[in-house]
Amino acid sequence: MTHIWVRAEQRDHETRTGITPHGARKLLEAGTTVTVEKSATRVIPDDDYAAAGCAMAATNSWPEAPHDAVIFGLKELPDDGSPLPHRHIMFGHAFKGQPAGLRLLRRFAAGGGALLDLEYLVDESARRVAAFGYWAGYAGAAVALKCWAAQQTNKPMGAVSAYRSATHLLSALQGDLLATGTHRPTALIIGALGRVGTGVADLCTAMGVATTKWDMAETARGAPFPEVLTHDLFFNCVLARPGTPVFVPTGTGAMPRQLSVIADIACDPDSDFSPIKVYDRATSWDAPCLRVHDMPVLDVTAIDNLPSMLPLESSEDFAEQLLPTLLTLAADGPVWQRAAAEFEKHSQRLAKGQENIRK
Repeated sequence: MTHIWVRAEQRDHETRTGITPHGARKLLEAGTTVTVEKSATRVIPDDDYAAAGCAMAATNSWPEAPHDAVIFGLKELPDDGSPLPHRHIMFGHAFKGQPAGLRLLRRFAAGGGALLDLEYLVDESARRVAAFGYWAGYAGAAVALKCWAAQQTNKPMGAVSAYRSATHLLSALQGDLLATGTHRPTALIIGALGRVGTGVADLCTAMGVATTKWDMAETARGAPFPEVLTHDLFFNCVLARPGTPVFVPTGTGAMPRQLSVIADIACDPDSDFSPIKVYDRATSWDAPCLRVHDMPVLDVTAIDNLPSMLPLESSEDFAEQLLPTLLTLAADGPVWQRAAAEFEKHSQRLAKGQENIRK
């Protein structure tokens, strides 16, 4: 019998979940055992899971879970170097050469476990079966507009926080923009046809921001892309991967430009393939923008858990997308086979690399 163990998230400002009580009930009805760790911060209360029939466990007790349990979470585990004997479903960010990702793979190698990365749960056409992308784009656009508004009033941008709903976010953002007493900015979105880009475009439309929407056809010619400099805001919604062109090269800050805010929604600054070359670290809820040039100003926003700004809506949306695939876990459906093969491929590369170092 398959056993899914939903762990409490241990990252600050992370209140989302990928399995709702509704989904847990469906899994239980299908014969899956579901254990849910208690969490004081999860957007959905513990009592709702207990009412759905889930077994409840102590917060952060997943290391002691039965070894046949599949540990389910969203964001990263504590980076403590401990061996990982379980199978884990989460966003591991371990397959693109990131230093933290290599450490994670070594932990799985040491413990004999495996990573079934949520980013690599794909259908036969290689499209992800579930993604937070829309809400990442929606919230990321809001953060970028808040940054732009702060620039107009010559005030430092303060911390951001979660909102009860998208309606509450829009109301607060409208106030920020009205306080500037100036025009609405213009924006260029690259990756506009995807989930992330759609979220960005919808937020911009709601705020009266004129957008130029680019996707693969417009970027096929390759860099440089001087059009990026002729907009107030630039949104990167394209994941870093081999072959991704550079949209914002080193030295952009010193170029003549209208651009004052870069929103790297894809947010992969550690990757060698990052298309944004003017910054090297993610920003945070407490410090959401990073100034990379002073005169004229150029700020980068790059928060890597943006959907948590709208935790209930993004959780319910993602969980609904993922549930049909979770229901195939017991049968080791093709989506899970592809994810396991991806982990095995990168694990073998890591092992070969370590063997070459020993030689």
